[in-house]
Amino acid sequence: MKSSIIITGTGSVIPDVVVPNSAFLGHDFLDENGIPFEYANDVIIDKFQKITEISERRYAKPGQTSKDLAAEAALKALEDSGWDKEDLDLLIVGHNFGDIENGSRIIDQMPPLASRVKHIMGIENPNVVAFDVLAGCPGWIQGVIIAEAYLRSGIAKRALVIGSETLSRTVDKHDRDSMIFSDGAGAACFELQETKLEKGILGRAAASYTKNEVYFLKSNPSNNLKLDRKEKFLKMKGRKIYEFAISKVPDAMKAALDNAGVHLSEVKKIFMHQANAKLDHSVGERLFKLYRMKPNLDVVMPMSIQWAGNSSVATVPTLLDLVRKEQYMGHKVEEGDVLLFASVGAGMNINAFVYRV
Repeated sequence: MKSSIIITGTGSVIPDVVVPNSAFLGHDFLDENGIPFEYANDVIIDKFQKITEISERRYAKPGQTSKDLAAEAALKALEDSGWDKEDLDLLIVGHNFGDIENGSRIIDQMPPLASRVKHIMGIENPNVVAFDVLAGCPGWIQGVIIAEAYLRSGIAKRALVIGSETLSRTVDKHDRDSMIFSDGAGAACFELQETKLEKGILGRAAASYTKNEVYFLKSNPSNNLKLDRKEKFLKMKGRKIYEFAISKVPDAMKAALDNAGVHLSEVKKIFMHQANAKLDHSVGERLFKLYRMKPNLDVVMPMSIQWAGNSSVATVPTLLDLVRKEQYMGHKVEEGDVLLFASVGAGMNINAFVYRV
């Protein structure tokens, strides 16, 4: 028998508010120096869609915050697992900005989001240890790697890992990049089980690049120089992030596969963080190039960025939930399939893990 870390259930929340690209036609887009662009918004939006493939995104309703989305996704994952919430050992929430009330612009991270989520879920058992992971968009995968360490050490037997974010409340409406970001939550339950065959989490890899890359994503004032310079918004250096991702993420994915003793040819699905379509496709193509294989990304890499936008830590577990339940564009996972998960984001952090169903 082998000790395996198994996914027993998943859940996700895709917010109800649909925001099409046309919603940005009236925005006053400015460059980082506060200067209007020479092109009209319809031209800017058309170029944006061609690069990212995003045509719409999802925002949380005014009365919802990250903790609400996270708790709902978590309860769905528990129901899918058939677990009693009081039997959990570990509750991890990956996020970036904690709770932000609609219209407040105030980031609230105390008490930790995981504590708030546990409270909303009605978990009374004090031995359900709850804590946050702040690792940028890779936060959910980092939470999985941490949960695996707890489970393999014997400290815990059951873990719930959640990724939740409301990025729509952190963006600068004068910044073109604001069109990329969205809201959502995804969750998965992990359990240490004895199995006859080698399955579950097989290998992992993670790295943090902080010499020249640390501030590729950061909080900065609005592009509108007339606004309060003390108020901060989510900002990113898109070109540098793209170049970083395509040069570093494929290597991290290969490192995870090597750690697992798995060849890329065995991988049935790649669950890549939904950053933007151009970046994801480029990373996938470079990964296949490392193995001198012809890419078949349409078959192995399901995408949600086109209609869900980039919801940061929520993208990977949300996509997993959709595919796992055979609800998403013909993609599905079956027993014995090898899955590869990967993400890149603020830090700059990258990580990946390999899983056999």
